[in-house]
Amino acid sequence: MKKSQVSIEYIIIVGFVTFVLLSTLAMAFLYSGTIKDQIKITQLTNFANKVTSSAEAVFYSGKPSKATITTYFPEGVLSASIVENSLLFSIQTSTGVNIISFSSNVPIFGTLSTSSGIKKIQITAQDDKAVISPA
Repeated sequence: MKKSQVSIEYIIIVGFVTFVLLSTLAMAFLYSGTIKDQIKITQLTNFANKVTSSAEAVFYSGKPSKATITTYFPEGVLSASIVENSLLFSIQTSTGVNIISFSSNVPIFGTLSTSSGIKKIQITAQDDKAVISPA
């Protein structure tokens, strides 16, 4: 009778420890995905803010003005386009595909590639818009 009581108690303790360990791992994976998404969105926001603020500065400086910026473009961006004075991005996150828009106070035109990494972008002022292009 004594041996069976010890083995049942051992099984209960091992089961409880296994449950706690698995729940902790599940929570860690859940939160790590959320944190990775927040990092991607923050990097994308920094990229867009740098591009739009540089475009505004170049546009307000006048036609011969140019600026070349170096910035980091995050991975997971499916598409990047410039539509009606806004930078429009489609980004893959753990919850699905999100579309994020960043507006500019000046007319902007150009193209952006979706390859991740450090990018050099040239912004040139014209009479009626700021042109964004890879440098």
